[in-house]
Amino acid sequence: MIRPVCVLILGSIFAFGQDHHDMVNQHGDHVMGFSHEKTTHHFELHYDGGVIDVRANDVKDIESRDQIRSHFHHIAQMFANGNFNAPMLVHSTVVPGTVTMSRLKEQIHWDLEETPRGARLVITADNKPALDAVHEFLRFQINDHKTGDCPMIR
Repeated sequence: MIRPVCVLILGSIFAFGQDHHDMVNQHGDHVMGFSHEKTTHHFELHYDGGVIDVRANDVKDIESRDQIRSHFHHIAQMFANGNFNAPMLVHSTVVPGTVTMSRLKEQIHWDLEETPRGARLVITADNKPALDAVHEFLRFQINDHKTGDCPMIR
């Protein structure tokens, strides 16, 4: 038998989780400059780094595609300079991996590729500490954005 107190606690945990996810979406729309409802994020972990991919859901949505590309041009430069303020603003916390990635910025490469519906950042790390930080960052993104992407290395 489930006791009323347990139902209340579980309901509160769910509500907090949902409130946090709603906050991430709201902050993300503002910081990134495009709608989470019109776009899809994906994060991949690779043996040498990973990928951040965002695309417009509708192939005809040129406005979202261009907003994604503009944002990615901006963050590719910021990340290369060791500036991870944008993820902190989206998630309202210091995102795991970013302190190390900032310190090891010369050992991490952010290559921007435009795609038909948006853009992707291909991340390559030169050594294990940088790679571990990149993977920590990407796993956090998968979890906090609730993308359903695989948190394992491909």
